[in-house]
Amino acid sequence: MPTKPIYITDLDHTFLRTDQSVSDFSTKIWNEKTKNSILSVATARSFQKSHDFLEKLHLDAPMILLDGTMIVSPEKKIIDIKTVNKALGDAVIDEGSKYGIYPFVIALKEIKTLDEAFLFPTTLNTHQHGVLENYRNDPRMAECKHIRAMEMNLKIVYFGDLKTLKPLTEHFEKTFGKELEYKLSPEKYSDGWFLTILHPEGDKAHALQKVADYINRDTQDITVFGDSINDIGMFKLAGTSVAVSNALDEVKAVADIILPHSNDEDGVAKYLENTK
Repeated sequence: MPTKPIYITDLDHTFLRTDQSVSDFSTKIWNEKTKNSILSVATARSFQKSHDFLEKLHLDAPMILLDGTMIVSPEKKIIDIKTVNKALGDAVIDEGSKYGIYPFVIALKEIKTLDEAFLFPTTLNTHQHGVLENYRNDPRMAECKHIRAMEMNLKIVYFGDLKTLKPLTEHFEKTFGKELEYKLSPEKYSDGWFLTILHPEGDKAHALQKVADYINRDTQDITVFGDSINDIGMFKLAGTSVAVSNALDEVKAVADIILPHSNDEDGVAKYLENTK
């Protein structure tokens, strides 16, 4: 019996449309493809948010969530989790405060229920205000006058302009070295940038290897789709890497295939439709 091909896609700006919807066409192609293939996602989003987007889609493989810090089965079983401890998280916040900027902290409150907290500071810059508009009704949200890390921090995220975040990234790298992973990326739909700080094995590349091991397959058997900086490590590890047409140039540079279609043109689904 031939082995099933494996496809793992990023969500935002890759599989999801810009309005954060999944088109009827993408839903139809995805569910047809699962008859003879294994499909899942690798996203910066949480379990609940991913589940909300994908409720009409059949998933066969573990989901890579929150940039790779968490791997969860479709049945909500945790396969792997990589967190930053409170002492290190607080140290990051203290160092960042020297630059007059405070982060968002996404943390796990309860492992069994995958209950998350999204902490945000009272002191916000323009870019952070813009981001929070998308989370108005998110039950995870908690405003903190004096923001501190929790016990199990999944990621610490700074939003701002490059002039602020580039030296901040360099300062973190010099201060904490390999204790953490640092991903500085442009926000493609605004003039802002974001810096994501993770456990050093909490990225999509490490998570992709974990998923491959879990389903007893080689990473060379996996095709991945993406658009942003946090997809690059995954692109280098997978057998086939596919960038949507709206992907960043840095992502296209390492992709095996660049699609002629964007996320808003169902690029991933059109690729799946035309592959055996």
